[in-house]
Amino acid sequence: MLSPCPRRDCDWRFSRVAAGKNPELKSRALQVQRARKRKEIELVEVKLWGDHALFTRPEAKVERVSYDVMTPSAARGALEGILWRPAFKWHIREIAVLKPIKRFSLLRNEVNSLASSRSARAWQASGGGFNADEDRAQRHSLFLKDVAYLIKADIVMQPHVTEPLAKYVEMFNRRVQKGQCHHQPYLGTRECSAYFAPPDGSETPIELTSDLGRMLFDIEFQPARNGRLNYISHGGSGPGKVVRGTALPRFFHASLRNGVLTVPPELYARSGS
Repeated sequence: MLSPCPRRDCDWRFSRVAAGKNPELKSRALQVQRARKRKEIELVEVKLWGDHALFTRPEAKVERVSYDVMTPSAARGALEGILWRPAFKWHIREIAVLKPIKRFSLLRNEVNSLASSRSARAWQASGGGFNADEDRAQRHSLFLKDVAYLIKADIVMQPHVTEPLAKYVEMFNRRVQKGQCHHQPYLGTRECSAYFAPPDGSETPIELTSDLGRMLFDIEFQPARNGRLNYISHGGSGPGKVVRGTALPRFFHASLRNGVLTVPPELYARSGS
């Protein structure tokens, strides 16, 4: 069975050393500690691995190039594939790289056009459709090969929820042990399927310290009257509702220390998550 981190009282490495030098970080670390004591947050772990992965860098989205390490948003998406409920949110804390970073290049068939609801409605009205052969393009992609990660994440309850946190922690544990998921988790793109299991205690991060530069943290959805998209918002006041707004990418300066990518906790505080 998955178990909470044994170092819960120190709230990982940011609460004592780093937090003492950064007032914002210290405040966030104290909030997390108090929430854990109130049983509003629980740390879980899961191991993910796969034959290949592609965490696309936005500056190289035509000829796709992967980040060297799984991004926090990709880790969140994988966990949501295993268990998602509007009652809680996933906050990624650490991503440990368990295998050496290896790459390979692959030439793939893609299409130039983006899918849109307007085109689909026009095809429905006219009886037409999309011919992929007329819109095809071949593009190179730089993948990661033979990857494995140990993800540590917090289950953070929404303010309006009255159910106990233990319910969702145990639900997640059971699903990981049985290999159950809402959809197959993937490593960046759908064709990069991910396998998952509880950690067995033998997982050891690689011996690598590296500056990864700017990395995508996540996509932040914000309400906007003139927004270009509709999304379902699961706020702290109750069930989700359809909201018009915008999607803004958020980045942070990432670094790998002894094979572990630590996600700064203040990123969630700034986004209001």
